[in-house]
Amino acid sequence: MDLAERVARLEDLHEIGQLRARYCQLLDDGHWDELAELFTEDGAFVGLSTARGRDELRTFFPTLQEGSLEAWWHFSSNETIDLDGDEATGQTWLDQPCVVDGVAHIAAGRYADRMRRCDDGRWRFVERKVTFFFWSPLATGWASGRFDHEAARAAADPRTLERRADH
Repeated sequence: MDLAERVARLEDLHEIGQLRARYCQLLDDGHWDELAELFTEDGAFVGLSTARGRDELRTFFPTLQEGSLEAWWHFSSNETIDLDGDEATGQTWLDQPCVVDGVAHIAAGRYADRMRRCDDGRWRFVERKVTFFFWSPLATGWASGRFDHEAARAAADPRTLERRADH
């Protein structure tokens, strides 16, 4: 790899890191239109629900805070990026303090990303998939072990919170 190729690779790695950081900032700040632009035209978010395409993403992301989830803050780390020309894959870890029905929660998980350099030269998500390791009321603690999306949904259900408070 010559110097120009090495510099181009470093620029790509930096731009992908910026893409991931902008995702967290725009999501936390509720800038839904700008957030959708971080995805390819047919890009997808896969998590507790799935949304595909920018139009669907624009309407999907705001719904995440319409229920019992009142606030969140996304912190990502442990980034990996595998470049292959204009395509890239990788993972980043997620720490997410949040508020559900007035109760402080802590969540953690992993994003698995597929990204593409688009015709305008910008890197965008083809798919961003989140898998949660845990999602628990802060008072209950997070040491109950791993659980899946169903358990994450149940953890955010007020009836589950009431049952946990009774123990």
